[in-house]
Amino acid sequence: MERRRMEAALLVLFLGHLVTALEVPLDLQEGLPQPPTITHQSPKDYIIDPRENIIIHCEAKGKPHPSFSWTRNGTHFDVDNDPNVSMKAHSGTLVVDISREKVENYEGVYQCTARNKHGTAVSNNIVVRQSRSPLWSKEKIKPIVVQEGVSLVLPCRPPAGLPPPIIFWMDNNFQRLPQSRRVSQSLNGDLYFSNVRREDSRSDYICYARFPHTQTIQQKQPINVRVLNQAPVDERRPTFLIPSGSSSSKMVLRGHVLEMECIAEGLPTPEISWTKVSGDLPARRTSFLHYNKTLRIVNVSESDAGDYRCTAKNQLGAVHHTIHVSVKAAPYWISGPPRNLVLAPRENGVLTCRASGTPKPSITWSMNGIPIENSPKDVSRKVEDDTIIFTEVQTGSSAVYQCNISNDYGYLLSNAFVNVLSEPPRVLTPANKVYQVIKNHQALIDCASFGSPIPKITWFKGSRSISLDGDPYITHDNGTLEIHVAQAQNSGKYTCVARNSLGIYENHVHLEVKEPTRILKQPEYKVVQRGRSVVFECKVKHDPSLIPTMTWLKDDGELPDDERLIVDSDSLTITEVTENDAGVYTCIMNTTLDHDSASAELTVVERPDPPTDLELTDQKKRSVQLTWTPGDEHNSLIQKFLIQYEDSLHHRGHWHNLTEVPGTRTTAHLKLSPYVHYTFRVLALNAMGFSRPSFPSRMYKTDPAAPDENPTGVEGFGTEHNNLVISWKPLSGFQANGPGLHYKVMWRQKALDSEWTTVTVANNSKFVVLGTPTFVPYELKVQAVNNHGDGPEPKIAEGYSGEDLPIAAPENVQAIIVNSTLAEVHWDPVPLHLIRGHLKGYKVYYWRKHSLHKHNPDHMEKDILTFSGNHTRGMLPGLHPFSLYSFNVRVYNGKGEGPPSPTQQFKMPEGVPGPPSSLLVSNPNLDSLTLEWGPPHDRNGHITGYTLKYQPVNNSNELGPVEEVALAANETSITLPTLKYSTRYKFYLNAKTVTGPGPAITQEVVPIMDEASPFGNVSYAVGEDGALISWEYWGPEKNVYVEYIVKNSEGEEEWQKELVNGSQNFMLKGLKEGLSYRVRLVAKGHQDQPLHCSEELLVTVPAVASRQVDIATQGWFIGLMCAIALLILILLIICFIQRNKGGKYPVKEKEDAHTDPEFQPMKDDDCTFVEYSDNEDHKPLKGSRTPSNGTVKRDDSDDSLVDYGEGGDGQFNEDGSFIGQYSGKSASRDTAEGHESSEAPSPINAMNSLNSFV
Repeated sequence: MERRRMEAALLVLFLGHLVTALEVPLDLQEGLPQPPTITHQSPKDYIIDPRENIIIHCEAKGKPHPSFSWTRNGTHFDVDNDPNVSMKAHSGTLVVDISREKVENYEGVYQCTARNKHGTAVSNNIVVRQSRSPLWSKEKIKPIVVQEGVSLVLPCRPPAGLPPPIIFWMDNNFQRLPQSRRVSQSLNGDLYFSNVRREDSRSDYICYARFPHTQTIQQKQPINVRVLNQAPVDERRPTFLIPSGSSSSKMVLRGHVLEMECIAEGLPTPEISWTKVSGDLPARRTSFLHYNKTLRIVNVSESDAGDYRCTAKNQLGAVHHTIHVSVKAAPYWISGPPRNLVLAPRENGVLTCRASGTPKPSITWSMNGIPIENSPKDVSRKVEDDTIIFTEVQTGSSAVYQCNISNDYGYLLSNAFVNVLSEPPRVLTPANKVYQVIKNHQALIDCASFGSPIPKITWFKGSRSISLDGDPYITHDNGTLEIHVAQAQNSGKYTCVARNSLGIYENHVHLEVKEPTRILKQPEYKVVQRGRSVVFECKVKHDPSLIPTMTWLKDDGELPDDERLIVDSDSLTITEVTENDAGVYTCIMNTTLDHDSASAELTVVERPDPPTDLELTDQKKRSVQLTWTPGDEHNSLIQKFLIQYEDSLHHRGHWHNLTEVPGTRTTAHLKLSPYVHYTFRVLALNAMGFSRPSFPSRMYKTDPAAPDENPTGVEGFGTEHNNLVISWKPLSGFQANGPGLHYKVMWRQKALDSEWTTVTVANNSKFVVLGTPTFVPYELKVQAVNNHGDGPEPKIAEGYSGEDLPIAAPENVQAIIVNSTLAEVHWDPVPLHLIRGHLKGYKVYYWRKHSLHKHNPDHMEKDILTFSGNHTRGMLPGLHPFSLYSFNVRVYNGKGEGPPSPTQQFKMPEGVPGPPSSLLVSNPNLDSLTLEWGPPHDRNGHITGYTLKYQPVNNSNELGPVEEVALAANETSITLPTLKYSTRYKFYLNAKTVTGPGPAITQEVVPIMDEASPFGNVSYAVGEDGALISWEYWGPEKNVYVEYIVKNSEGEEEWQKELVNGSQNFMLKGLKEGLSYRVRLVAKGHQDQPLHCSEELLVTVPAVASRQVDIATQGWFIGLMCAIALLILILLIICFIQRNKGGKYPVKEKEDAHTDPEFQPMKDDDCTFVEYSDNEDHKPLKGSRTPSNGTVKRDDSDDSLVDYGEGGDGQFNEDGSFIGQYSGKSASRDTAEGHESSEAPSPINAMNSLNSFV
């Protein structure tokens, strides 16, 4: 027998892999045969509401769809024969109509059966019971009278309900009765008093029971409690009210809640504590309720079994109670219920029903609802305790197997079918599905398949050349391909191939590896003052193909709906920060695949609130204790407190700093002065600054006393040569210590052993002693005195009487020459008694008389050098070489200068000369030139000669070898004959004396300019923006300029230049209209020396060229011309009519009567207006001043359009009409007729044209 068990165990191990491999998601395939499977059923213990219809659920699936039947209390329940019961269509769910029948008639144990041709599945036993909420039994409760201090129990004893009710105590006003360590409710609902008090007396202790299923509440009769206080009750050690005795036991089921309680009485009220004797309490699953009187452990496991001890303790002792807890277990699955099997013919499989419980449960098997021992025999099936082994199953052996595991505390029932199928492989994963994964993350590509036998899965990538079965690929048993760390190169097309003995199936999917989302710049911790703004940055990098979403959280919740919080693409800005904005802000960047987040805290700080509750304690004559309560520090630690005081007696309204204490202290011992009316206030300081001052303390007055100190800063000095001014810094009212402040001033000569002279001075700051000798030392004392006594003995100070001017000059004065620009002056000090004051120093007066060159004038300007202190020499810098100087020395004190020493002289030696005054180049030839120069302005001695150095310079400003020429002192020019043609040279010239050479003057020049200019095709064009100068340049020089100057400008004007390096054209702007300019191009070399010039251009800028308007195109002018043409046409018609009639015109008759020179009739042949006459047409008009040449001359005083034009001379008819041309060009005055013009026609021309047309 033992051998058979061993063989069965080995067979189970062998078939374990097959069991796992054959499990498939069958519900994804609708067209395949399938035994029934229960999908939904009512709970085992089914409590129903008696007011509603009964619904007992039973849902199942299968192929074909199963049929349903029921049993009640173990026998068949004929649903069709009960008119109150119906079954839902395509379902096994029962609906019981209780409107015509009592609910009690349908209580019982129900079981549902679902069957089709492939098997039968059964449900759990469903125990149907109705909910009950019975009324409280009628009872008359007598009032309870107890003595104060004793214990009391108020029983509740609610009626038994289903499920049990929830108990609570309230009063008549439906307010919960207060509970505490002294008064609490037990688990059974009774109300316990560890000891009663007078305030426990009341008549409305009411116990309520709430039945949750029916949502009804039942009320017990009120209990009246009266507490007497006749005799005091002695204090006593604790004793337990529940549980009784020293130990008890309790049983709890695994997975349930364990509740244990210990309620004790005693006086004073005991405290309850819990321990586990055999170990520690499970911290995460343990809680203490009802003021530690109840220990609650949830989700109980076998490890919670053992002894628990509760202890009640007060001042008089302690008592213990031990509760032994045993844990039992209803059956529970070890590895889950058995799972369905799909097997191909001749395959093997295993059904396992493995569970545990306490006590150990028994296991029974059924097939299609019939005990397996009563089922037809099957050689391919073997039952071994909790396992059924299938070997080489045959077609048609599909069935549903039931596993029932039970013990004294419950049962487990599970259905599992065995479905024998022959199916070719199918891949259930959708074709061309795209998987997206983040780089460096795990990638799982599904290939969910179905087939019987179970298909074998093979993966390929790309061209399917090699299967993916090695690193980094892992193929799982369910067909999923895993890439543990996905990289960019893993992206692409993957092919999943499923094959079994009946066929092959392919499916293609795609993998895309995306870049991870990363926060590059995280928000940083911010400390900001209230009212300011703060910005949290959150810059993110993500895969460009993924759509990001930025979310901000505050304290793991949504941001407040506040317009002050501004969310941008990569930042969060909070304006006008308040204290409510403080917290942790988190930016979360989400994509469809991943996210990244970062957090930062915002601390809002502000100056602290002012301290409050100032109090003065420990009051003494010279001290007091000040205490206060700090205000809110607003997230910034208080660094210190500043204590200020106001002296309302001497300085009302002025606050002074008294002392400081660290921010950790809230008290200060203050030292006080006499005769002050103190009021104190306190300010707090944090990193943001000082708080507002606190409210002032009450006033504290100190008594007057003699001064504690004397004036400081005692000094003695004279303002005249025969007086002594004694001054001091007077005491303040705060320092006076009392009324009547005055001073004792004392003095005596220091050298003499004389008595002190004393005077009393009112509250002042100085006293003047007259008739003192000049500059004599004195000893001085000033003592403070008030109405309450003298101050301490004063310290002795020293001072001097008044000074007078020194009466002696320094002796043995002499000068020592150091070099050509520096001399040192020496003298003997003046004796102190001749200085007659405090020695301040010596002053040297010196001046340059003249240069040692002949015929140089004298210089009388004096310089002064001051040497502070007791010096006997001094340096005179910056002197002129080769010059004669005079000087004297004087001593000075606080009063002024003494007499000068006898004036002496010294000569300065020769020095190096200054640079030559000029260096000019003349007569440049092809290979020679002449240099001319002037002697230095500052010769500083006799010039002994000149040194000329020169060297060539190439186009890149590099210097060549140096040539040197020595020149005589009397030379002022030299010709250099052997220079290189068209080479730039740099010349250096300096002068020399016997002391040495001086600084050089430099010049740069080319011996002769190139005959061929490097400029060509120089031209210009004038436009609205200016004159555009264009050219070509092929020279080596880099500095090219455009220079221009107004034509005919006076000689003092300079050429203006514009740098145009590297360009071939330049726009000259700002040229004045109507002027002509000379323009040239210049190439310049080193030190801006001009080397090449172009030919000059004459550029003329036309007057108002940019503002000329073609009048012939203006609308007003065209309209005017049309009106004139129409008028002329009318006049022509009138003339024609009058001419045909004959005789004189009416105008002729008026002409004969009124010979007005302003009125002229028209000429017949051309209709021009002339004087009516029988003479020639061109006879001059009356009143006109037409010259003999026929032109109209304008008076000088007449106004003319010519004054507003550009120089043209217009013509006027005798009526003032303008007959000249509308152009800026002058008209010819040779004839009255004028010449033809290409300009716009005048009105007269237009009239003549119309006449000729007519």
